[in-house]
Amino acid sequence: MIQIFRTMDGRINEISESIEGCWISVVDPTATELVELSQKYQIDLDHLKAPLDEEERSRIEVEDNYTLIIVDVPITEERKEKNYFVTIPCGIILTDLCLITICLMDTPVLSNFKEGRVRNFWTYKKTRFILQILFRNASLYLQYLRIIDKKSDEVEKQLHISTKNQELIELLELEKSLVYFSTSLRGNELVLERLLKIEKIKQYPEDEELLDDVIIENKQAIEMSDIYSNILSGTMDAYASVISNNLNIVMKVLAVITIVMSIPTMIASFWGMNVPVPFADSRFGFFGLVGVSVVLTVIGSIVLGKKKTF
Repeated sequence: MIQIFRTMDGRINEISESIEGCWISVVDPTATELVELSQKYQIDLDHLKAPLDEEERSRIEVEDNYTLIIVDVPITEERKEKNYFVTIPCGIILTDLCLITICLMDTPVLSNFKEGRVRNFWTYKKTRFILQILFRNASLYLQYLRIIDKKSDEVEKQLHISTKNQELIELLELEKSLVYFSTSLRGNELVLERLLKIEKIKQYPEDEELLDDVIIENKQAIEMSDIYSNILSGTMDAYASVISNNLNIVMKVLAVITIVMSIPTMIASFWGMNVPVPFADSRFGFFGLVGVSVVLTVIGSIVLGKKKTF
């Protein structure tokens, strides 16, 4: 789907044809749409396809008549009726005529611009627009990181009550999300560093504060991602040790019960043989053996208990 927007009279409007200073939003395009864009704006078809590859890395490509910027943006993904977080590439193509964004899906980063929720946004101020996209992207990472932290706390509380595989799987999924975020944020940081050195993207004095905000926001997201990842990794290791320790305790108790219960079994086996044995003809022989078995069982339990076997 291709949509064209232009700021007019201080408001964002959708228009039918591209004009100078417009923004072209491309979401999950068809092969025909990609070819049309390539021919109309003289953009390499491979560069248009690159942001549609989920494995594409963040980078900047400078060509004669356009500049391609690819950054990773966070999205939610539903798996097993639960929402988890992943990242996908988003391409920003800067031309002399307009600015083009291309992505596999309509992410919250760009939808806010379409709905006019971003202050001081003009489609024809292309450098500021790029910085605003990067700032919104870093802010969305921070928002999702806080959600991940809250989710991990909720799962941890559930683990205190019931140690099941489901809770551990949820923690593993959250840890994977943090790994994706950390990797993507570091890639975006490299893009920001190179963005400062590219002469084709004009730097305006009024945008310096916004650029600083973008860099600070991205660094904060990286730090939060690393902190949460370390905490979650430590939590999973701790619970894995707890589960292993609980299993060892259960096996130890079962082994002690087996040893204690083997005492009366051995006595009964000796006097159950088809050979002459002491007290075989005694009137109280059976009760005596039962009593001896009980006494020995109690003694064995006390001895093992004093050694803190339980």
